[in-house]
Amino acid sequence: MKKMIFAAAALTFAVSASIAGPAEDREAMMKSFGGALGQLAPIARGEQPFDAAVVNAAVEALNANAMKFDVAALFPAGSGEGTDALPAIWENLADFEAKAEKFKADVAGVAANPPADQAAVGAALGVIGGNCGACHQPYRAKRG
Repeated sequence: MKKMIFAAAALTFAVSASIAGPAEDREAMMKSFGGALGQLAPIARGEQPFDAAVVNAAVEALNANAMKFDVAALFPAGSGEGTDALPAIWENLADFEAKAEKFKADVAGVAANPPADQAAVGAALGVIGGNCGACHQPYRAKRG
């Protein structure tokens, strides 16, 4: 019964993801990135003890989503209306794509050699977070 419920939930998610537009898809992906990073940050700050299972799961989630980060599918022309995505994305698409590819490569590098202690989690967050800021500064509207 549990397998059937899980399968139904997975199918519902897949169908809803295919119905959603690119803006909704990228927002969901960014929230997923934030959730995984949110698991790592307290470990890096020493607020939670290092837990290899938590770290590995978060890194795997980051990597799985990063590999799905397809600029053409998530940021088609005209999909910025009413979102935090700035027109600069489409005005500087080559730079935006290069930043996305660097992010994907850096996350894959962390996933290939997952952090083994608190200091390594902090270093990994520094690399990944640097990528986030490199895109969000020029390409996302400032909030509130």
